[in-house]
Amino acid sequence: MAKNEYIDAVPEDIDNLKTLANNKISYKSRNEAIDILEKYKCRQSIDILWRLMMNDRVYSVQHKAFLALQNFGEQVHLPRKRKGHLVKDINKKLGVVQRAFNDSEYSPNEFLEKFKSMYPEAYDIYSYEKGTKMQSWVINTLNSLPKK
Repeated sequence: MAKNEYIDAVPEDIDNLKTLANNKISYKSRNEAIDILEKYKCRQSIDILWRLMMNDRVYSVQHKAFLALQNFGEQVHLPRKRKGHLVKDINKKLGVVQRAFNDSEYSPNEFLEKFKSMYPEAYDIYSYEKGTKMQSWVINTLNSLPKK
C-alpha cells in the first residue's frame, strides 16, 4: 500500500493482533502487528499503535508505530531513543545468570540461552539494541562486574 492508503475498518483478527502487539519477548512479533495494523485505520488500531509508540522499550517498534500513526494523520511526536541502561539493574540480572552456573564453565552461547530463559524481556530488548555485538557486550559486562 502506498502512503496514506488504508482501510477504514477493524481487522478481522484484531484479538490476535492485540496478542502480537503485547508480546513482550519478541520485538519481531510487535513489528509484524504494526505491519498489519497500519493498514486499518480504526480506533482499536490507533490505540494499539499509540501504546506501542509511547511505551515500547525497543526503539524500532516505537519508530514504526510513530510512522503508522503519522500516516493516519495523528498528531504525534517520536519519543527520544533511550540512552544508557535500557533495563533497570541489567548488571545485577547478568550477575544472577552468571551465578546460576555455580562456578562451572560455560560458553557465551550457553550464557545467552540462560539469560533468555531467565529474563526474556530484557533479552529481547538487548538482542535488538546490540544486534550482532550482543555476545561481546555480555562478555565485557560480565568482566566488569565486581568479583566476590
